[in-house]
Amino acid sequence: MSIVDVRSVTKEYHLGKTVIHALRGVSITIEPGEFLAVMGPSGCGKTTLLNIIGCIDTPTSGEVHIEGENVGEYTDNQGAERRLNTIGFIFQSFNLIPVLNVAENIEFPLLLTRTPKDERRKKVRRLMEIVGLDTHAAHKPDELSGGQRQRVAIARALVNDPRIVIADEPTANLDSETGKEIIEAMLRLNREEKVSFLFSTHNPEVTQYAGRIIRLRDGAIVEQPS
Repeated sequence: MSIVDVRSVTKEYHLGKTVIHALRGVSITIEPGEFLAVMGPSGCGKTTLLNIIGCIDTPTSGEVHIEGENVGEYTDNQGAERRLNTIGFIFQSFNLIPVLNVAENIEFPLLLTRTPKDERRKKVRRLMEIVGLDTHAAHKPDELSGGQRQRVAIARALVNDPRIVIADEPTANLDSETGKEIIEAMLRLNREEKVSFLFSTHNPEVTQYAGRIIRLRDGAIVEQPS
């Protein structure tokens, strides 16, 4: 069974009398273990597509199925539960909590699922080792480099054992070398942890790591190799 099945999704935004067509009949399927990139210029609909797949936004028309369930039929609580337990998010702005240290930022989603303390600490310790931050557990976000902050965000996204991780421009605020390291870290986790990754980018250097690339222009797919 596919993890995500997007079926003829459109998204429109109304600004006064103007209608913005953010997505125009987009259909994609994401299989378990894929490392998939969505590429296109700014304003092409990348973030809108990721937000809809991540149950942060809803389509104007069309359907999104996650593990066979139509998320359009979810209640607010069911959508929140799906985001918490199935989908991990990595944001280009990191979105770390400034008053919490590295370990606490990674641990935070586990508090929402009432995971026992011993299990929380075990998971956090393992993920800090995987992303190379085991010696930075007590550091606050403002004591870390951009690349280190993004590694914390990656670990936090994985802490609830999601089936898919969605990353919106994960290298946008990083220099090219650090960005390469972040993508390679994501790829390693994809291979070792068998987690699917869906990330957006406008950087051709980043897409060389993708197993498959979906190209968007003006809200529509213009190229999608099988």
